[in-house]
Amino acid sequence: MTSFAMQDVSTDDSSTNGVEMQGIEKHFGNVIALAGVSFDVQPSECHCLLGDNGAGKSTFIKTMSGVHKPTTGKMFVDGDEVLFNSPRDAMTAGIATVYQDLAMIPLMSVTRNFWMGREPVRRIGPFKFMDFEKANSITMAEMKKMGINLREPDQAVGTLSGGERQTVAIARAVFFGAKVLILDEPTSALGVRQTANVLATIDRVRKDGIGVVFITHNVRHAMAVGDRFTVLNRGKTLGTAKRGEITPDELQDLMAGGQEMAELEGSLGGTV
Repeated sequence: MTSFAMQDVSTDDSSTNGVEMQGIEKHFGNVIALAGVSFDVQPSECHCLLGDNGAGKSTFIKTMSGVHKPTTGKMFVDGDEVLFNSPRDAMTAGIATVYQDLAMIPLMSVTRNFWMGREPVRRIGPFKFMDFEKANSITMAEMKKMGINLREPDQAVGTLSGGERQTVAIARAVFFGAKVLILDEPTSALGVRQTANVLATIDRVRKDGIGVVFITHNVRHAMAVGDRFTVLNRGKTLGTAKRGEITPDELQDLMAGGQEMAELEGSLGGTV
């Protein structure tokens, strides 16, 4: 049986910093998508949540980010209990989510995508206009901080690589005040070089004091930047280990249901 260090989850209804989820359940009728999930992420930490397809990762993301209300359980932000009624509530609390689809418009410029819905304005008499000079300057500066040197701010997002588009989305969330950043499979469709760029961005963000929840099914990518690792299986967390407490093979084994496979192999006489 795989050795796995279990996290001691506090039950005093408090957490000093970051975001904590205690005993979260989410039911959809008779279907239990999350069955008592406990998880936390601290400032300057990358906490990786790993799980195979159907493990409950999507429901976890939507519950943490305010899309779904938990059926039972509690959630805390910087020690204060919260109940989000919408994703806007989560964003106001400093929890930002970067989804796989990135919610970007390919034919629009990087600047337009960066500022979408939050454009800086300037006034000329009674009229308001987008302050393109300010928007372009900040966009270029923020992307440079993330290691991306744009040719020009009006470059179409569709001309960027997948990794660069991920970086635009991350930079946008950080600039608008994210304290905790939830990244939904950010490396799943990227090549080796683009993946390395995104992992470097995650490391850069973490060092700036932001907590990162890295949702992935790729153990190698998680081990590259993770400080802690939690495995989700069938809506339950199997435990949490710190870096150095678990090997990549052990993580992979837990994700794949290694104990169940071992029991099945034994019942079939080693023919699996």
